[in-house]
This record gives sequence, C-alpha cells and structure tokens, in this order.
Amino acid sequence: MIMEIVVVDPLGVNCVILGDEKTKVGAIVDPGGDASDILAAVERLGLTVKYIINTHGHFDHIGANAEVKEKTGAELLIHEGDFPMLTRASQWATQYGLSVQDSPHPTSYLTDGMKIEIGGLTVEVIHTPGHTPGGCSLYLKEEGIVITGDTLFADSVGRTDLPGGSHQTLIRSIREKLLVLPDDTTVWPGHGPSTTIGRERHGNPFLT
Repeated sequence: MIMEIVVVDPLGVNCVILGDEKTKVGAIVDPGGDASDILAAVERLGLTVKYIINTHGHFDHIGANAEVKEKTGAELLIHEGDFPMLTRASQWATQYGLSVQDSPHPTSYLTDGMKIEIGGLTVEVIHTPGHTPGGCSLYLKEEGIVITGDTLFADSVGRTDLPGGSHQTLIRSIREKLLVLPDDTTVWPGHGPSTTIGRERHGNPFLT
C-alpha cells in the first residue's frame, strides 16, 4: 500500500493520499487546501486518482475539492448528512477570516458499511456521526489503519459545539464503531499525530 500524509492549510488538516502499489490507483482523503502540494505528491507517487473522499463537510477538509477534482477527474464522495456544507464552505471560512472555494456536488454518497475499491485496496466506510451528522471514518482492515477525520484524535475527541454536533452521539460513535476495532489498529485523525485504538481505549481522558 502507498500512504502519504500531506498537512494542508488553512487549519493543518491531515490530507491522506492512498494508493495501490500494483495498479497505481489512488484516492485523496480530505483535500482541505494547498491543492498544488496535494497534486504534486500524487504525481510524485505516480498515482491515478479515482476518488476524493471527504470524512466530513467542514470547510478545512473540503476546501481544495474543486481544484483537485478538476485536475484529476476523480469521483467525489461524502456522506449525504454533510452534503449541505459543500456549497457553504466559503461562507463558513469567511467567519474565521479565511478563504476557500465552495465544493462541487458529490458524485455519490458514502453509506455505513460501504466498501470502496481502490485498485487492490478495500476501504470500509464507518458512519461515525457526532462531530457532524455525516461524519465518517475509513477502515482499511487488511492494513490495520482507520482514518477518523475529526471524530477521534490522539488523547482527544472531536469538538461538538458547531451546528449539527452532538457530544453524546460522538462518544457513542467512538465506543460502538471505533473502539471495537483491534487495539493495534493505527488511527490517522484529521489533525495532529497518529495513535492506536488500544492507546485511546485505555488512555483517552474523554473515553475513560
């Protein structure tokens, strides 16, 4: 498997580039900004991007959707619960003194349990609402990796004080959907360093 993290502005999002070594088919998860850096990494890795996947609809995770989609022709996937955020990204960013492009409409929607084939890689969609209504995590079982967006972080959890957020729902999503994964599963959150399910199960102050 090919996997590279590109930390992108405006808010330091971990944009994850995934690819199958054999077929060179790839996907980009959460292109929040710095499209040129993302596309340069894709070119260096020799990937053909089949999918752009948004773990959720906040502007810092979708800000480069339009440019990356235009340059790659990739399909755009997001959960239907967060679709309304795509066309309001620029409006939300302005409230933080930032500027991003609104996103084009998705090609299709993510659903819980959905399997996405990226060459020889299989990504399972886990609907993990709470941070947003349509928040999703992406589980690569064979590789032992889960990409959690802004649901679960190293020693923390996603904020729930924004519209559509629910702390109760978030904690339930983490406990019922993520902590059931093997302890040695590597967690790549939407911001900050990686961790493991086991570490968060036993040491995350929001979960113990």
